[in-house]
Amino acid sequence: MNSAPYVGRFAPSPTGPLHFGSLVAAVASWLDARAVGGRWLLRMEDLDRPRCEPGAADTILRQLEAYGLYWDGAVLVQSQRDDAYAAALDALKTRGAVYPCACTRSQLAQAPRNHEGEILYPGTCRNGLPAGAIARAWRVKVPDVRTRFHDRIHGDLQQNLAHDVGDFIVKRADGLFAYQLAVVVDDAFQGITHVVRGADLLWNTPRQIYLQTLLGLPTPVYAHVPLVTNTAGQKLSKQTLAPALPETGRGAVLTQALVALGHPPPVELAEAKPDELLTWASAHWHIENVPTRPAVANPASAPDNSASLPAHP
Repeated sequence: MNSAPYVGRFAPSPTGPLHFGSLVAAVASWLDARAVGGRWLLRMEDLDRPRCEPGAADTILRQLEAYGLYWDGAVLVQSQRDDAYAAALDALKTRGAVYPCACTRSQLAQAPRNHEGEILYPGTCRNGLPAGAIARAWRVKVPDVRTRFHDRIHGDLQQNLAHDVGDFIVKRADGLFAYQLAVVVDDAFQGITHVVRGADLLWNTPRQIYLQTLLGLPTPVYAHVPLVTNTAGQKLSKQTLAPALPETGRGAVLTQALVALGHPPPVELAEAKPDELLTWASAHWHIENVPTRPAVANPASAPDNSASLPAHP
């Protein structure tokens, strides 16, 4: 375990309001920090500007407050940090760790894919751009070695970046910096010691550890909590039309989140409000009780969604 004072974070993308799956990840991250008296920071990951919805960031802040998930300090906004990401990319260029890539999506359409469904980059531009090609993106050269890491929920894991991912993008063809680079730079900037996030990001971890090594940045302790799926087995998301968090009956919804995390509250808290539930959960939090299997949301049990959230100051 990291011996530094605990600093955790929640980093939603403002592509819409938080849904139940988002709440499960936020609650796990918040509890893991608060259970040891740690700090819990908030970061808006709005790198992908075209996908962000106007007003969604403020909605997310109001939702977190409504569910009792208060954060420490100022909110970090990724869209305001391009200079920091550019400096990191320059450092990678200086090391010879990245190269320009001219490949388009259509050119890579037939490339093999890994178990996550991601394209395994075939290395087309690794040794130089093809004749007449124009650089569009920047990729990191990955080694043919196994990256080993420990996840507090999933145990000891390993991945060979060359075989399982290929050279991955750190600056996109549209000029935006990629998530993998930004998250590493921001975790270091915010002094994050512990990352608790959804299991859909589990296999992003080796890429981030590799970038941390290249940039001389510390590696946090990682834990990946179970995803929440709909009844069709799809991860709750905007793409699968996941509804926004209910605005009434929040105690019942928070109880469902705690059940999904393997921490069902006692029956005497059946009518409790979010603050009471979080106080109990903070005192009883044990991350080893968090299951690895996905939780299935039951829309039929969701409370009425008619009330308005309080305005964020």
